[in-house]
Amino acid sequence: MELLTASTGSYPRIGDLAEQQRHRQAYAGREHGEISEEEFEQVQDDVTREAIREQVKAGLDVVTDGQVRWHDPISHFAKKLEGCEINGLLRFFDTNFYFRQPVIHDKLVRRGSILKREFVFAKEVSSKPMKPVVTGPYTLAKLSINQRGGHFRTLVDEFAEIITQEIHDLVKAGAELIQVDEPAILKNPADFQVFKEAVQKVVGAKGKSKIILYTYFGDAAPLYSKLIELPVDGLGLDFTYSQKLVDTVVITGCDKEIGLGLIDGRNTKIERESEVLRILERVLPALEGQRAYLNPSCGLGEYLPREIAFKKLQNMVSIARKAREVA
Repeated sequence: MELLTASTGSYPRIGDLAEQQRHRQAYAGREHGEISEEEFEQVQDDVTREAIREQVKAGLDVVTDGQVRWHDPISHFAKKLEGCEINGLLRFFDTNFYFRQPVIHDKLVRRGSILKREFVFAKEVSSKPMKPVVTGPYTLAKLSINQRGGHFRTLVDEFAEIITQEIHDLVKAGAELIQVDEPAILKNPADFQVFKEAVQKVVGAKGKSKIILYTYFGDAAPLYSKLIELPVDGLGLDFTYSQKLVDTVVITGCDKEIGLGLIDGRNTKIERESEVLRILERVLPALEGQRAYLNPSCGLGEYLPREIAFKKLQNMVSIARKAREVA
């Protein structure tokens, strides 16, 4: 069992230093017509480089692009589709972060690749393996308003077709590990069959790449036995929501790769090394997959100051290093 460290998604775009404010300033400038779309994209490129550079500096084995270009995990995909429009703001689960909610009024049609350019750019500027993150079809459908009518399953299937095309493009662009985020299923276990069918469809596009399904903002313990049966290469779990999840994983085991979300992505408190190591000492022997990833419970960009996010990643890398030494 190889223990690696990884990002879970977003990284703070804004910092306390003056030069770390440029994304916010550029966004305001674009909104007021003071800079062009091309100039704004250049700033986003620069901030993406910076987000990757800080993850690498922290010592991560696997990084993301920091999702610098994302307003939120839902509208980033939906706003580029025909058949829907973006409405008002809605709270993203039980967080203080808000997403722009899609309103579905017609059949969904993908105009073109959504993530490919972002991934190719990030991959070229990163010295570490780059992991693209994709919001899953079930979560996209569940957090949308369906004004056209029809069955929920049909909407999930349309989003699944779109995400399948995205994954196909990412694989062709060189993605070897792809994270698919499906937090909504933890709040809606009765939908598991619909969710499972969507996952099966998406996985069909992975080719030789690996897909790891991440859930967060809920207790994964009740669904764990079903999640490990899904045809994905790995699971990412948020351990901050459940006191039972550690015991569940230890008792049930896991023959897939697993993302251990033991670093709280929503809490500024730096984790105690001894506490995380104690959990790793219990969990790692129960795992049969090729790799485990120590990672934050969720993306950091929406919930933590940049300085704290960096310190959390540094601490996480130090903990993983000591866990390897005693293994």
